[in-house]
Amino acid sequence: MTETTELSSEILVVASKLKKHIKENAGMNTSASVMNVLSERVREMCNQAIENAKSDGRKTVMDRDFR
Repeated sequence: MTETTELSSEILVVASKLKKHIKENAGMNTSASVMNVLSERVREMCNQAIENAKSDGRKTVMDRDFR
């Protein structure tokens, strides 16, 4: 597996914290497959934020880039 492939499949969320949040707020369990789907959504959001920062001529991604 190449580094790019490893990074594109890496889990980006803390599973235990996400599971705890869902359990405490809804009393529900969380499937392990949720981590892959959520990580992909986070990647997509980050990529868009990166583009927003680049469009503004910055090398720093800021909170406003996620809007």
